Amino acid sequence: MIILSVGMPRAGSGWHYNLVHDLMATTGCNDARDIREKFGLQGILTEVNCNIGVLSVRRLIMVARPALLGHTFVIKAHSGPTITARALIQGGIMRATYIYRDPRDAMLSAYDYGKRVLEQQGRPNAFSHLTDFQKTMAFFTEYVMDWEKWMQVSGVLKARYEDLLQNYDNETAGLVEFLDIDPASEAVKNVVEKYRPSGQVQGQQGTHFFKGQVGRFRERYTAAEQKTLTDRFGSQLEKMGYEI
Repeated sequence: MIILSVGMPRAGSGWHYNLVHDLMATTGCNDARDIREKFGLQGILTEVNCNIGVLSVRRLIMVARPALLGHTFVIKAHSGPTITARALIQGGIMRATYIYRDPRDAMLSAYDYGKRVLEQQGRPNAFSHLTDFQKTMAFFTEYVMDWEKWMQVSGVLKARYEDLLQNYDNETAGLVEFLDIDPASEAVKNVVEKYRPSGQVQGQQGTHFFKGQVGRFRERYTAAEQKTLTDRFGSQLEKMGYEI
């Protein structure tokens, strides 16, 4: 079985992926990096977290092969659901989790991260081209649309970054149940504790946090920019349960 950990960018997706990966590791499932090497999927599953990228027919068929041969492994994505992805979920070949965040905070996090890496390391990353407010908003519009699509897919565990941060025990209990693993296992309990958010999340191992603050956009974006975001994402923000 494929375990797909999907997330809106800068929405705790790295944290959630590592949590899912290590929880599944307690069951003795395969490491996706080993699957990548064994089945020649280096061009499909990239980076250390085996990111599949777009959930295209070709990519999913290639990744489904080891799953159909009895292997279970965890991979990551930031993209929206496709017909093929829905079919694999409905067919029981793939199980998916999806985490999202207030897009206004995710936008600010992406902008800051792209700028920080460029300044400190002298190299661009996936967000370094987001050099102003308008570019960042346009970039995240696609991911807000993906959020709407994922919300319509049944059988997917949906999680909010803010809930995982503030109600960690309840959220991880639901995740453990969804993954169908033993909550009483000491190994499982150890993984849950390993990724528990602390009072100071900056730089916490395995979480990919830098600041991780909720509502930080209110301090950084002007009133006019916040109104622009309300005009762009207002209906989605209400559905997500965020205060406008």
